[in-house]
Amino acid sequence: MTDLQGFNSAPAEQLRPLLTECLAVPRWVEAVLAGRPYASEEALLAAADDAASLTDDEVRAAIAGHPRIGEKAKHGGVSARWSAAEQSGVAESLADRLKAANAAYEERFGHIYLVCATGLSGERMLDDLAARMANDPRTETRVVNGELRKIAALRLRKVLHPHETQGS
Repeated sequence: MTDLQGFNSAPAEQLRPLLTECLAVPRWVEAVLAGRPYASEEALLAAADDAASLTDDEVRAAIAGHPRIGEKAKHGGVSARWSAAEQSGVAESLADRLKAANAAYEERFGHIYLVCATGLSGERMLDDLAARMANDPRTETRVVNGELRKIAALRLRKVLHPHETQGS
């Protein structure tokens, strides 16, 4: 896949796994596929964002495939490479602090802390995590949905432009 034309014409069976790597929500994947052909990359991204208004159950399912901030993905593949690149701002020296903060977050909300990490330093992520600890669970689920939308958009751009380095 190298461009919008290829995306629009590719068989659904070829795109479905790539879209699932962007956002592991079957309803979202099928909505993005059903919207083809897209007139522009912007139209694709807008449709993908519209479809990414997730239910609480979909948010929880989508989180399940993401590694904790500061940890490597448990499985290989394209999303593991994307996660590693997206978290490249996490300094090794913050590992213990991130581990403790992640544990506190998981205790409070029952799932991993998720943020669109591209371009964020480890310190910035720690600050964000601390601020989000004040959220009630419903608000936090909506915040996570917003982060999943950002991640999906970044990864969808990578599907369209696999040979570009886009700030990961």
